Parts: sequence; C-alpha cells; structure tokens
Amino acid sequence: MTFPPLLPFRSRLARRFAIGVFVVLALPYLLILFYAIPFVRPVSTLMVSDLVLSGGYKRQWVALDDIAPNMVRSVMMSEDGQFCVHHGVDWKQMRGVVEDALDGEATRGASTITMQTVKNLFLWNGRSFLRKGMELPLALFADAVWSKRRTMEIYLNIAEWGEGIYGIDAAAMFYFKVPAARLSLRQSSLLAVSLPNPIERQASKPTRLMRRLSPVIERRVRMSGEYTRCIFG
Repeated sequence: MTFPPLLPFRSRLARRFAIGVFVVLALPYLLILFYAIPFVRPVSTLMVSDLVLSGGYKRQWVALDDIAPNMVRSVMMSEDGQFCVHHGVDWKQMRGVVEDALDGEATRGASTITMQTVKNLFLWNGRSFLRKGMELPLALFADAVWSKRRTMEIYLNIAEWGEGIYGIDAAAMFYFKVPAARLSLRQSSLLAVSLPNPIERQASKPTRLMRRLSPVIERRVRMSGEYTRCIFG
C-alpha cells in the first residue's frame, strides 16, 4: 500500500488556505459594489450575530429622504463634521491619533461615518490595529463607489441604537414612538449623542452627559449649512 507524498498534500492545503484568505478579504469589496445598488438593503455583522444568537432584531429600512433632516444633520455634526469633504478617511484626525499613540497619550476616536459604516458592515467591534488596517482601505473604496447620500443612508439604517435595535426608524419608534421622518431636533440630538455607547445611553432617558451634549449638537445643526451640502445641496 502506497501513500501520496506529504509535500504535495501540504502544498495543496496551503494553496486552499491562501485561496480562502483571498476570498474572505475580497468579499467586502465585492459587497461594496453590490451595495451601491439603490434598492439593496445591507445588514451589519452585529445584525447577523443577533439573528443567529438571539433569533432576530428590530430594523425597518427607510430611504434617506424619509428621515428627518435634523436627524441626518445631528449625526453628521456629532460623528463626522468633515463628512462632506473627506474621501472616507479624515487623515488630519488620523494623524493626530497616531501621534498621541506614539507619545503614549490616550487616543481619541477618529473614525469617519464612512469608516464606521464599513466596520459595521464587514468587521467587528473593539480596538485593534488589525481591524483598523482592514477598515481604512475599505472606507476609501466605499467612498469612491458610493455617493455621500448612499453612505449616509446605509449608515443610518445599520447603526445600533440599543440591544437588537438597528437603524434610525426602529430607534425612533422604540425611544420616542414616532417614525424617523417626524423626529424633532431635540430627539435627533439625543439619538445622535447616544451613538458612541448605545447600550448604556438611552435617548429617551438621557444621562447628565447626554443632556449637556445635546444642546451643543443642536447649536451645530443650526449652523451646519456648509457642512451638510453634500446631502442637502
């Protein structure tokens, strides 16, 4: 009885592994192209996780035009004031984070809305250089493929606003019993400032920090004309 040489077997195994890694790395880029189609409604990795582990989640997709403009402006002014002018990555902010890290200082967030969108769609939560290294080229590619309006529409429909609550319409109904189109400026600002930690921050029961931040976002919204031109013209 003869056995196949061990070396060719290892070579085939390594080749299959390399193909598998390539497919995993290439798939998000193909999905970005697919998600550029207007009627496609993407889901995030967290939504898939909730579907598998918890049996479901709350999400009602709404078009960008069916979301209160003040809600869109509040998220932009809270999360990414340079959204209309950068190309997926805010390199100035990113450089500051790197410099702080090299100096041993606590780093601040520098994720753009585009970066958060691709992270939510394809990657995982938590800080790591591996995730950030995958996130940056995905954000650059997504910004080149999607319009700013499409990026914002996807982001607002996959953002997490609580346990099993995804998308602005589900959040608006859960916290304020109104559809996304009828959110007031106050409600919008509270939802926006809850985004960094949606599990602990509830828009309908704002903490002291949220009550302090909300008026700041409201003032920014009122002066946001130039900063939101790519969405509202």
